[in-house]
Amino acid sequence: MTELLQLGLHALHLELGARMVPFAGYEMPVQYPMGVMAEHQHCRASAGLFDVSHMGQVILRPKGTLSETALALEALMPIDVLGLPEGRQRYGLFTNDSGGILDDLMAANRGDHLFVVVNAACKTADVAHMTAHLSATTEVEAVTGRALLALQGPKAEAALARLVPAVMAMRFMDVITAETLFGPLWISRSGYTGEDGFEISVPDGGARGLADALLAMEEVAAIGLGARDSLRLEAGLCLYGHDIDTDTTPVEAGLTWAIQKTRRSGGGRAGGFPGAARILNELASGPGRLRVGLRPEGKAPMREGTALFDGNRQVGQVTSGGFGPSVGQPIAMGYVLADKGEIGTSLTGDVRGKRLPVTVCPLPFHPTSYKR
Repeated sequence: MTELLQLGLHALHLELGARMVPFAGYEMPVQYPMGVMAEHQHCRASAGLFDVSHMGQVILRPKGTLSETALALEALMPIDVLGLPEGRQRYGLFTNDSGGILDDLMAANRGDHLFVVVNAACKTADVAHMTAHLSATTEVEAVTGRALLALQGPKAEAALARLVPAVMAMRFMDVITAETLFGPLWISRSGYTGEDGFEISVPDGGARGLADALLAMEEVAAIGLGARDSLRLEAGLCLYGHDIDTDTTPVEAGLTWAIQKTRRSGGGRAGGFPGAARILNELASGPGRLRVGLRPEGKAPMREGTALFDGNRQVGQVTSGGFGPSVGQPIAMGYVLADKGEIGTSLTGDVRGKRLPVTVCPLPFHPTSYKR
């Protein structure tokens, strides 16, 4: 067995009483003494601090112009990178030749370079993928020596603004660099909870000081992976390796909003990315299956892997499921055949050999509160 890596703030998590679990090759805090349910509700009502330093941070530094780097990155994903303004961030997807998703990511235009944040389990493969395909135009630099913290919730702005007043002027998906006592902070107004909030890249030497300063504020509490998962599920957000993977296209996954017009058929830079033929065809004609929200009846959750049936015919499968603390009932997401994806469709799920009723419903389960 490979030895688990430790976060730079590992000692802090232990001091806070975290229960640590293996996740994506790291020892990660799954919950603190408050418990998953209370952590979830605290983030929805106030502000939660997450240590997401296991994620991959990558700088794409042009050898020539930023436009050349942007176009090279566009050859790997169906996203408008060239049109991304300075100081803004955009959700992206690396695709493979069959239209499946290699990883989902965030890409920011920081003026003289692009900054990309990728998933922890995929970061080694992603860096290799970018190095192999971008090296003619771009230096691919895996960032080391920096932690990544996420501050999420309706009171996140008020808390972070005490330390960095400039964040008050930021809109959803803005990015800034702020010089602080903790070193230069790379801040984006984004997150993975459906709440307003920020992701903050901080030098390792300043990470403990920043975390301590935030946790000293009455409204901020440490939040673990357990609540991070229930928060993102209520927000209808995909988890890579579960709701999206190399066999799932962006259209099947309901991520068509991430594919800008210029990359679609008839657009100025249509196609030219891996799997374009399938993805553009599905945009035009529809996919064979769809990611949908699911509301199980009763109190039994429908977990990942639960088979979904219409009568005796299997028509899909749950990819994420659990209890939604903010909505007070079990919730799930999964894939069903396209003709079973209409809101209100009644199906059943096989839970420990029992067929229990479940209804296709809209996403998200809980409204988002991004600052536009």
